[in-house]
Amino acid sequence: MARFVRAALLAARSLAPVALILAALLPLSALPAGAEPLANACKGKTYAPQTIDVTQPLNLGQLKNQLYFYACSGAYDRDLNTVLAGARAYVAERAAHVAKPAIVLDIDETSLSNLPVELADDFAYLQNIPCVPDMSKPCGFNNWELEGRAKAIDGTLALFKTAKQHHAAVFFITGRHENEKAATEKNLKEAGFEGYDGLVLRQGHDNMTVAQYKSGERAKIAEEGYTIIVNAGDQESDLAGGYAERAYKLPNPFYYIP
Repeated sequence: MARFVRAALLAARSLAPVALILAALLPLSALPAGAEPLANACKGKTYAPQTIDVTQPLNLGQLKNQLYFYACSGAYDRDLNTVLAGARAYVAERAAHVAKPAIVLDIDETSLSNLPVELADDFAYLQNIPCVPDMSKPCGFNNWELEGRAKAIDGTLALFKTAKQHHAAVFFITGRHENEKAATEKNLKEAGFEGYDGLVLRQGHDNMTVAQYKSGERAKIAEEGYTIIVNAGDQESDLAGGYAERAYKLPNPFYYIP
């Protein structure tokens, strides 16, 4: 996605204290399969969630502990899978009833997971720092993207495959820019996203909001005769502006893009 605006305090409110207390009962070993860099980043992050007084500004240190727990306990993956299972079910039911069905997917934190770099950077947005193989040290986000090491979000890859099985076109609309196209295409292919119908990247600095840019690109797809039956993204700005029958908001308390 586009260069993100960190809004940790706003993101925190999506992690309700009650839900986090319940999550404390979940094992901390429930990490995504095949996620060695993520396992290294999560090592030692065993903070139990606690109730926070939301009548005052949230303490940033406590908030980060909550985020580490959510990311490393398996709760984040379960929430992703819950949302994406609904999207898969809708595609399987709806695609046959539409002449030119299509789905639209965001990339970062929707199709590809950047959690290893986010945890290695302690939720900061760093640039131009070489990444070490095991992600045990800070890493520039641009370096990470250009290396193309992000893994697929399993539920989204399953949604992608379901769409292809039901003859629905798949379009990626991302806030990444054209100079990241080759690395993005390589990463998508290596993560298992092969045979998609379009990849739209942002062209320079166009002065549009994310919502304006992405809804405008969905409008172009609709003008080609497609019916977008599912639009999936991790930010509200991925989904705003219409041109989709159903929008699926994936959880992402780690950063916010207006």
